[in-house]
Amino acid sequence: MKKVLTVGVYDMLHIGHVNLFRRARKLGDWLIVAVQESDVVFKFKPGTQLIYGTEERMYMVKAIRYVDEVITYEGIDELVKTCDFDVLATGPDQTHEGFQRAIEWCIKHGKETIVVPRTEGVSSSWLKEQIKTM
Repeated sequence: MKKVLTVGVYDMLHIGHVNLFRRARKLGDWLIVAVQESDVVFKFKPGTQLIYGTEERMYMVKAIRYVDEVITYEGIDELVKTCDFDVLATGPDQTHEGFQRAIEWCIKHGKETIVVPRTEGVSSSWLKEQIKTM
């Protein structure tokens, strides 16, 4: 069985996330979605305001039919060392140092890495701006 791993915060679920999960699931037989722990989000993105806590975000992600398993994570570079997966599916904006280290680790350990394209015209940032203007 080919396992695919993708990661994110997923605080404001939208069509872009669902498309990510659909596309990532097509890369294998089993999709694992790792939801970042709230305290880590606050640590690395000061000033961030999450609507939902970790457990609530996990619950919502798990409800999406393309998702087979939901786990939590702190850092992607550590997660790839402990999670059982074959393919790491990332978004084009997931390029910070932690992701660079994770991709290097994947290459060294025979894991496939694939960048899944964004859904044009939608993002969590865009959605938050739309809500502010309502």
